[in-house]
Amino acid sequence: QVQLVESGGGLVQAGGSLRLSCAASGRTFNTYAMGWFRQAPGKEREFVAATTWIAGTTYSGELSDSVKGRFTISRGNALNTVSLQMNSLKSEDTAVYYCAARRGRAVSTTNYDYWGRGTQVTVSS
Repeated sequence: QVQLVESGGGLVQAGGSLRLSCAASGRTFNTYAMGWFRQAPGKEREFVAATTWIAGTTYSGELSDSVKGRFTISRGNALNTVSLQMNSLKSEDTAVYYCAARRGRAVSTTNYDYWGRGTQVTVSS
């Protein structure tokens, strides 16, 4: 079993920045992915970013088109952590952000095995 705990959400003005972090504990796998999804009120959960770790190598992250050029996903020094640096935030980025993990490579669907409880990000215009 894997437990995921997010941190770093909050309230920020449009154009500002926030950094989300996620720490995983429990069992690990030779190949696994960690990523971020978000869900705004009344909308479906959507992919934001993810990165894959295979046998000690971290592969470049994948980002949704809506956040490319503004968000960056990175692994922490401890390979069981992942961060999401969010710059140039817009009001449409307001949502609950969820950390997710899965065995295998990163995918942009919600087909992940483990989920955190989520952290609220609110961008005021």
